[in-house]
Amino acid sequence: MAGRPIGMKRPPGAARGKAARAGAPRSSHAAWVRAADRADPVDVLLAQAQTRMPELVPIRHGRMLRSPSAFFRGTAAIMAADLAATPTSGIRVQLCGDAHLANFGAFAAPDRSLVFDLNDFDETLPGPWEWDVKRLAASIAVTGRDRGFPAAARAAAVCAAVGAYRQAMLEFAAMRTLDVWYARVDVERQFTGWSENADAERRLDLDRAIVRARRKDSLRALAKLTHDAGGEPRIISDPPLVVPIDELVAEGEGPRVRARLVSYLGLYAETLTPDRRLLFDGYRPVDVAHKVVGVGSVGTRAWIVLLLGRDAADPLFLQLKEAEDSALAPFAGPSRLPNQGRRVVEGQRLMQAAGDVLLGWLRVAEDLDGRARDYYVRQLWDAKASAPLDRLPQADMETYGELCGWTLARAHARAGDRFAIAAYLGSGDVFDEALAEFAETYADQNARDYAALQDAVSDGTLAADLDC
Repeated sequence: MAGRPIGMKRPPGAARGKAARAGAPRSSHAAWVRAADRADPVDVLLAQAQTRMPELVPIRHGRMLRSPSAFFRGTAAIMAADLAATPTSGIRVQLCGDAHLANFGAFAAPDRSLVFDLNDFDETLPGPWEWDVKRLAASIAVTGRDRGFPAAARAAAVCAAVGAYRQAMLEFAAMRTLDVWYARVDVERQFTGWSENADAERRLDLDRAIVRARRKDSLRALAKLTHDAGGEPRIISDPPLVVPIDELVAEGEGPRVRARLVSYLGLYAETLTPDRRLLFDGYRPVDVAHKVVGVGSVGTRAWIVLLLGRDAADPLFLQLKEAEDSALAPFAGPSRLPNQGRRVVEGQRLMQAAGDVLLGWLRVAEDLDGRARDYYVRQLWDAKASAPLDRLPQADMETYGELCGWTLARAHARAGDRFAIAAYLGSGDVFDEALAEFAETYADQNARDYAALQDAVSDGTLAADLDC
């Protein structure tokens, strides 16, 4: 008896996705109600400060004070607790963990083409796929408010992003598995499509954006972050944002501490595949400094290492960034990996279409302060670019949201049950509309939390450096 062709079989996940609607109707995602025992956001920030470099914590608070959307960038832990109380379908994927608009961007793939993807995985962990989508949706609403966009435009942008996620997931469910794995956004091809419908000024802006992205590499970092010291480059001093080792430690201790930090690279090299180890071995380290990065990460240990290959015109900048437990862990469960740096790297490799070839991790049994600490390692700059969210026109918010929504769906499709998610979402816009409502409600809460930060700085509960 002839059977159904293999390619026509209904994936078992599809039935699971349809069934999940009974326990968590798609419309139920519209709701978000503040829990009576919700933690004070200021207390959350104070708790996070306990494990960070105390002299840098005021910089973090100062950066979060710039606007409600800047504050939102530092609230992964606050929102994780809030999301834990929202409905979920029970379908888990590898989460980015912090999928707000500013954590998407362009960078160079190993084949040197520019790709668009998620670019921050500090909080990555398996968990409900809805959490990433809701953080993306809320970030659109918060950013739209900062820009003064009307409510209808914000809702349209959220629906566009979530609709793109839903439609992409339906498409990925119909694709062969290997095709899903290779799917990616080529920036230059994407920009060419946009340019066809843009005026001359907009086309020029897009061309300039590609040029700027391609220039942001190790050679650019060499020009911006170093000075000549007797014929060999050394990292500049720009405290408190960039501080060379000699300025961080007692007089005369610089060479010893520098050598200790350089020794961390040996631990990192052990996590590279043989071919990438051979690449790395072509460089020698020449200087180390501490560098403040981002908003949410400010205060964690982040070292930059300058290495040289053939000569002083052949630089490589690596970043060694401290990896703590994911902010999602108390609610999604701990990582199966005991090394938090490896958690970040493996999550990134699962979710990105084309990642950094020099990604790696290490554990230091006794760091400079005597504590055990995990790090992950990546290139500092590799043709990186991000959207200017503070200047993004209202007309472009929907387009950019769609790009982020498609990208997030592709990441989830690689690392989760795309058939179940697609079946759960379906072809209608019920989920899209629900998240537009959720995003506005959560933007209200973000505004209240931001006001709490302002009050805490005003009354001296939190210190803030407004100049960095």
